[in-house]
Amino acid sequence: MVAASFSHASDVRQGARIDVRNVTHRFALHGEALPVLDDISLTIEPGECVALLGPSGCGKSTLLRLVAGLDAPAQGAIHADGVPVTGPDPSRVVVFQDPTLFPWRTVRDNVALGPQAQRTQRDAGNRIDAALELVGLSAFANAYPHQLSGGMAQRAALARALVNDPQLLVLDEPFGKLDSLTRIRMQSELVRLWQTEGFSVLLVTHDVEEALYVANRVIVLSERPARILSQVRNDAPYPRHRDDPDLVRLRRDVLALLGLDT
Repeated sequence: MVAASFSHASDVRQGARIDVRNVTHRFALHGEALPVLDDISLTIEPGECVALLGPSGCGKSTLLRLVAGLDAPAQGAIHADGVPVTGPDPSRVVVFQDPTLFPWRTVRDNVALGPQAQRTQRDAGNRIDAALELVGLSAFANAYPHQLSGGMAQRAALARALVNDPQLLVLDEPFGKLDSLTRIRMQSELVRLWQTEGFSVLLVTHDVEEALYVANRVIVLSERPARILSQVRNDAPYPRHRDDPDLVRLRRDVLALLGLDT
């Protein structure tokens, strides 16, 4: 399959730069403040793929929601290309663990939701087709969600995100409910889409191997309230191989940071 691209020869694509500065966050629980994030500062460079890794419940998904503009931080600031993030924006698209496809709509109509919401569907036909081709679902454009496998449903969710031409793709455990073989395939698919389209990526995962296979940089977070324990740079070239000695060494290092090196 030859992948379609939304880019044009005269159009140099560049992902968003995200700056998180001194972000602290808490939730109100039974009338008391529950601290979730503690003075988080990090930068995602344009076109970079960054993974957030940490214990369950440490605040990874909360940080993701703040970056996406779905919630506002209690303290600190988040900027996208120098502009304060004050709410959701089509340039920052979130893909969750569940594909959340509408069962009564075809795959193509699910992918068209973004252009419909922005009232640009009339001019977006080619982009919808390109997104379906990019994720390998052109032949299933008229299928319904119940006719798709789990991996295909998540591909449809990715196409629905990509049709909006995002500068930042925000992924919250997107492959967490897939079987191991499909998950491996989807990790490779994500790398291909990211390299083809040039957007920035923020990936939340519990899987150390997934983080190291996909990302340029892995942000290791502590127990809640989350602090940054380490930023692990991964300069291994793509395509990566899971048995690469450098990746195996990095995996040991990350597990040690998480206290799982025994």
